[in-house]
Amino acid sequence: MEFTVFSDEHYMNLAYKEALKARDQGEIPVGAVVVCGRTIVAKTFNQTEKLQDVTAHAEILAVTAAANYLGAKYLTECTLYVTLEPCPMCAGAISWSQLNRLVYAASDPSKGFSNYQFQQQGLLHPKTEVVSGLLADSCKNLIEDFFRELRN
Repeated sequence: MEFTVFSDEHYMNLAYKEALKARDQGEIPVGAVVVCGRTIVAKTFNQTEKLQDVTAHAEILAVTAAANYLGAKYLTECTLYVTLEPCPMCAGAISWSQLNRLVYAASDPSKGFSNYQFQQQGLLHPKTEVVSGLLADSCKNLIEDFFRELRN
């Protein structure tokens, strides 16, 4: 696969940089980028501690920012790149936004949406294409290191 400025790898690297910002601010290191066409319409990271808001996950903030930027509630032409598999709450927001594509890096075996029974019932919008595993090792290591340091 060729690496270009418009490739999935490029945008996932940008999401990874957002995750590093989260880590540096004491947040769980998850970053997200929304791309519409070839335009980045949102870049953000987890901010649950900063905002004292349990819903301030990177994905929720990115979907909201993208909708505001585009002036539309549906993101049917957009791709969300996120460093960790979305939780069910974020998957619900992704579904309601009718996102075209979801690309996530690391799986989340304990809280990821694909591990919940209702995923088989179609938690995501039926037209949303899902790609997983892109930069998974780097993103997984970032989160594991964060929690290891937090416990010590």
